[in-house]
Amino acid sequence: MGANNGKQCGSEGKGSSSISSDVSSSTDHTPTKAPKNVATSEVYDWLINGNLHSKTVQPHTDLRRKDYSDLSMRTLSTPSPALILKSNPPQTVPNRHESSSTSFTVTGETVALVHPPPGSRSRPSRVPPTALIDTLPDPVLLQVLSYLCTPQLCRCARVSRRWYNLAWDPRLWSTIRLTGELLSADRALKVLTHRLCQDTPNVCLTLETVVVSGCRRLSDRGLRVVAQCCPELRRLEVAGCYNVSNEAVFDVVSQCPNLEHLDVSGCPKVTCISLTEEASLQLTPLHGQQIGLRYLDMTDCVSLEDKGLRTIAFHCPCLTHLYLRRCSRLTDEALRQLALHCTALRELSLSDCPLIGDFGLREVARLEGRLRYLSVAHCMRITDVGLRYVARYCPRLRYLNARGCEGITDQGLSHLARNCSRLRSVDVGRCPLVSDIGLEVLARCCEGLRRLSLRGCESLTGRGLMALAAGCPELQLLNVQECEVPPEALRLVRQHCRRCVIEHTIPAFY
Repeated sequence: MGANNGKQCGSEGKGSSSISSDVSSSTDHTPTKAPKNVATSEVYDWLINGNLHSKTVQPHTDLRRKDYSDLSMRTLSTPSPALILKSNPPQTVPNRHESSSTSFTVTGETVALVHPPPGSRSRPSRVPPTALIDTLPDPVLLQVLSYLCTPQLCRCARVSRRWYNLAWDPRLWSTIRLTGELLSADRALKVLTHRLCQDTPNVCLTLETVVVSGCRRLSDRGLRVVAQCCPELRRLEVAGCYNVSNEAVFDVVSQCPNLEHLDVSGCPKVTCISLTEEASLQLTPLHGQQIGLRYLDMTDCVSLEDKGLRTIAFHCPCLTHLYLRRCSRLTDEALRQLALHCTALRELSLSDCPLIGDFGLREVARLEGRLRYLSVAHCMRITDVGLRYVARYCPRLRYLNARGCEGITDQGLSHLARNCSRLRSVDVGRCPLVSDIGLEVLARCCEGLRRLSLRGCESLTGRGLMALAAGCPELQLLNVQECEVPPEALRLVRQHCRRCVIEHTIPAFY
């Protein structure tokens, strides 16, 4: 697959929020032609300028000077800082030698004057006829464009006809990232997929990743557009899009058979992952109505219940990563079906699921040697009993997060250390019954330990830390905040574990 344009840029966080106008311009910088469809043009303008609610307004009568009669004006409800004057006088006439945009106030609204591209004015341009970057051959310029994130790439499409053709090269469009709470993601996805489908009618064969996390205005309509136009989709992230429901998710997993990564965290209306009824009827019994998902994040899907998880386990047997943090309605019973059908699970997070207990961990232990990552933080019903099951049947465990499980003691930690000697990261913070005894066994049996959190373990003393310094030379992070340990013990850890970062709340240690 070609280069990926989904890289982050600037302060845009996870993704980008704009795509280019479907316009073209010649290499001599003649102005581009606007799309024929007015609604589509409005979306294009917003995708470039960052404002969906732009409205074309007539220039103020007093400002129609001879030299500026060809300026285009748009009302910006949330204008860019570069387009707003610090003070808004009633009338401001731009200087010919100033920047190409200015603003003034009309009936309380901020209006931006935007100069058209060079070449549309009657007076000769002082810009050199050929920029240095235009001397690059197409393959080199295409490689340069491949490092741009989505908004930058789409702005480049408005430079010239040549740049337009290069910026819309299908090899640059394997990833689309949109973000913003006020973004009209439904319309943006429709316009974008329409443009990408021009070379291959009705389908976009190059698009593999769609990230619209945080777009609260995204609805089922937008996801259905993705499902219909992107059959090669492999990754979809709609985290925090609380208007997305089961129906749209079903459409995506049914019409995108290559989908492997799905993030619906923070979508309270999503209660299940399954095929549509129509898709299920078309499948043969040999297919088993299976979904090829390998990664599923349903963190904060507060409506997820045991029935929904059983359906997920039945339809998604290929899952290797499953995150169910803060799904407070799940119980131990659902984990039985999960261990029965999703036998390939390597990472499982059940953090902050208050109804999960030792019986649930016994079912999770059936995953045996495949489980590498387990998080049961703040599951108050878990004790040493459940930890023993995990230690006995999951010897290849690498990561355990049992923070806040107050029922775990030195006995459970010792049993875990003896059976899971390959542990690399352990978090038993806020476990008041863990003391030096358990820490000594952990240091003796897990020589490769790299990260350890003991935050809030009030029973610890310097003896356990000295054993840790002697037994775990590869330690890279130690958290002993809110622990009353002597500074000398921490200095010993720093002396023996040269790469270790120690997080503490002890003023005497420096």
